[in-house]
Amino acid sequence: MHQNYYFLKKLAPKLHQQLSGKYFIEAFSQEKNELLVVFGDGPDGDTLTHPFFIKATFRPDFSCLSFPEKFDRARRNSVNLFNEFKNQRIERVRVCLNERALRFDCDSGAVLVFKLFGNRSNIVGFSNQGNVTSLFNNRLIADQNIQLGALDRPLEQDYEAFLQSDRQLKSLFPTFGKLVNAVLKKRLAGIPDPLQQWQVVQNLLAEMEQGHYYIYDVDMVPTFSLIALPEAGEGVHYDDPLEGLNQFYYRQVRLNGIDKEKGEIVRVIKKRIVQTENYLENTFEKLVRLEEGVKNEEIGHILMANLHQIPPRTEQVELYDFYRDQPIKIKLKKDWSPQKNAEGYYRKSKNEKIELDRLNDSIMHRQGELEKLQRQLEEINEIDMLRALRTYIKNEQLLTGKVHTADEVELFKKVEFMGFTILIGRNAKNNDLLTKQYAFKEDLWLHARDVSGSHVVIKYQPGKNFPEPVIERAAEIAAYHSKRKSDSLCPVIVTPKKYVRKPKGMPDGAVVLDKEKVVLVVPKP
Repeated sequence: MHQNYYFLKKLAPKLHQQLSGKYFIEAFSQEKNELLVVFGDGPDGDTLTHPFFIKATFRPDFSCLSFPEKFDRARRNSVNLFNEFKNQRIERVRVCLNERALRFDCDSGAVLVFKLFGNRSNIVGFSNQGNVTSLFNNRLIADQNIQLGALDRPLEQDYEAFLQSDRQLKSLFPTFGKLVNAVLKKRLAGIPDPLQQWQVVQNLLAEMEQGHYYIYDVDMVPTFSLIALPEAGEGVHYDDPLEGLNQFYYRQVRLNGIDKEKGEIVRVIKKRIVQTENYLENTFEKLVRLEEGVKNEEIGHILMANLHQIPPRTEQVELYDFYRDQPIKIKLKKDWSPQKNAEGYYRKSKNEKIELDRLNDSIMHRQGELEKLQRQLEEINEIDMLRALRTYIKNEQLLTGKVHTADEVELFKKVEFMGFTILIGRNAKNNDLLTKQYAFKEDLWLHARDVSGSHVVIKYQPGKNFPEPVIERAAEIAAYHSKRKSDSLCPVIVTPKKYVRKPKGMPDGAVVLDKEKVVLVVPKP
């Protein structure tokens, strides 16, 4: 929250108090992601009196301003930047409206902007005509096209706008950020009345305006907040935004390796735990609705028991539900006979049973995943050596990008055969997801040759070769899930996933193969 708009609203007046009337002396960089800006009472050449330093640290993993009391410039390995501001007098410092940016207005009309957008933070110089003259991070090419006037964003944020936005606070207050939104979610839980909800929002805004600054240790990592967070334990409180931000910066840079890396992985695991718990809750509710609702098979039975009471070419009929001892309205297709409508409901009941089985399998899979994540969290908290932590993370594949909260049962069709798992893509985009994100280079990849169809993947098992019957079965499935499903024989490509590429710009589902072999099989579901 140290780059949150509501904190910058408090920081800007303090900076204005310090810098108004001072001169820009120099800005120099001694490290790739760090810039020091020096201000003084008189222009460069005079004796530097009452200097004020702003240190901008813009690392990919951490971005923050700090205000050292003194700073000795190295004689070597430093470069001057923003020379066009040299000896310009600062007239005003303010925050851009509803934006995470501070602007330093010079009496010449030139403006220096600190754009504090997380890992896209930058410092941008503007001429008195509003044109970009220089950037600190030139790799952020889009910043060359920033319009100075566009950095102020007037927003309607009253009760009427709240109602018109359908009470969507993230669109009404885009500057809240993750921490504020998380606090609001808790405070609004169980409050259905919009007026009461609006009062909760106003109370939170008033709390952030009070000028209290807290630092908490959350998952072993310092967290800056404008809001008291009792659940985060005992924090440190400051009344001055400059002092609070300085202390936050110093605590961040003093983090040792084990605390920093452990904090990062703990946050990853906790996020996955929350996502898994939410999925289990939603899936269980869906399962209950399916199990407690009227079954398609029951509707089929009711229709078959009352065929003589159903008029021809009717779209809805009310019959006696002997399962629940009450009337039931049943939708019909008017061009079908009553018996054919019953057959349609029987067909639907098969899919209904498949859906119930799929949901039960998915819940079991996710419950196992939740238990595994909770175990990993406990084991990580016990590790106190950096090397042991990194070994554990590698062995558990926690940061490989291959650990997904959405399970394979949910995303892809799945077949178990001779102890091997076969995954089948559902459509073109789903094929890309399967091949690019869920298939490892050791897996076997299959696809019907020269026609559109599903990508099929046989998951690799360490120390085992792919048996021929498993390859043949997967090839039959790939043939069936293609436009050759009605052919007597279908050629199917078989190749290790490492030989499958997806060049940029290719349509969904399309790939390039560097190596392949072809087998002929009979398409089978």
